[in-house]
Amino acid sequence: MTLCVLDSSVALAWVLPDEGDAAPDALLDDVAGAGAAVPGLWPLETANVLLAAERRGRITLAERQQVLATLAELPIRTDPHSAARAGSDALHLASSRGLTLYDTSYLELALRLGLPLASLDREPRETTAAWGAALLGR
Repeated sequence: MTLCVLDSSVALAWVLPDEGDAAPDALLDDVAGAGAAVPGLWPLETANVLLAAERRGRITLAERQQVLATLAELPIRTDPHSAARAGSDALHLASSRGLTLYDTSYLELALRLGLPLASLDREPRETTAAWGAALLGR
């Protein structure tokens, strides 16, 4: 069973200093047990944010490596079809709602799999609600 589509904003709130709160921490336990789905860009996006955090001195190289190892241990399944849908379904959602294609890839996956979206970002949450998809978290 898969619990949700996991936005990088939630996963990064679990691991970056000063970004966590109770809702994402509770969701971490749920994802560890039931798993989550992510679009193909998720590994790149999360690694890039961690690299930027390291470059800004928010985390160390060792912390970045540990975070990536920890995330890799979670039952997170990368969807193999996200890239193929970027020019069609995801692009339609992005253009109709004024979102980036990156943010919309999470919504497209949630709609396609019939799963709730777990995100901390305002715009994707508002768009998800407008499209009738379920949301997890605050």
